[in-house]
Amino acid sequence: MTAFLIGLAILVIVVLVSRWALRQSFRVQRLPPASRPQDLGLTAEEVRIPTVRGKTLWACLIAAPSSGPAPAVVAMHGWGADHSSLLPLVPALNQAGVTVLLVDTRNHGRSDGDTFSSMPRFAEDIGAALDWLARHPRVDKDRLAVLGHSVGGAAALLAASRRDDIRAVVSLSAFDHPERVMRDYLRRLRIPYRPLGWLACRYVERVIGHRFDHIAPVSTITRIRCPILIGHGADDTTVPVAAARAIHAAAPGQSQLRILENTGHDHADDYHAIGRIVAGFLVVALAQP
Repeated sequence: MTAFLIGLAILVIVVLVSRWALRQSFRVQRLPPASRPQDLGLTAEEVRIPTVRGKTLWACLIAAPSSGPAPAVVAMHGWGADHSSLLPLVPALNQAGVTVLLVDTRNHGRSDGDTFSSMPRFAEDIGAALDWLARHPRVDKDRLAVLGHSVGGAAALLAASRRDDIRAVVSLSAFDHPERVMRDYLRRLRIPYRPLGWLACRYVERVIGHRFDHIAPVSTITRIRCPILIGHGADDTTVPVAAARAIHAAAPGQSQLRILENTGHDHADDYHAIGRIVAGFLVVALAQP
């Protein structure tokens, strides 16, 4: 009986420590912007956008030169980054006639804080930004697109799967399934998947309020009804390139897959070439009826 109680106490301690570690992983350290629109010769309008839970988002609108309402894209950064990480994409998009709304999600950049960050909350903020864009007088509300990188790329697919007013989606360097991400994270913490890791995954599902299988990119992409570009760096050491292939394989008729040679996960130098690829895709997708 004593041995049983000791074992039970150890199990409880391990579970509590694991829960604490997982809670800590949801916290984000805010970093100063890596660059400003002015550094690239861009003119930006800073705005505040209301989102869920009474919070507001900081964003900057970089309008394309146009005499009338222009097509527009919401651009969402990855975990721990901010709007400035995607600035190198903007010149090519503007030159293609696309207005770009760069958004800081909650707990990132200059947006409001919240209790925690998660991929579904990234998607909520993308939805709020799309609603704001659709009301802007210089935006063509019938030609809206979503672009995201890493966690933002997964969130872009989730946000688009919930709407019918999106004309194109670009997902860059996204993971294919949250359970796989959690397994890798728990492995680094030296937490065995059975039973503790499995319980930790179910705990995270309870915290974020969503089942992994439902919000996984390999699932959400099947619910999207517009053109999709899946981009991934061949040299990505953060998210394996196999994730992009798995996402594309889930909806091969709906998506295009571009594996970019000599490209990593989030190197700013890579984004200039990526910007031209994304711009070419959006020009065609947003021109279609």
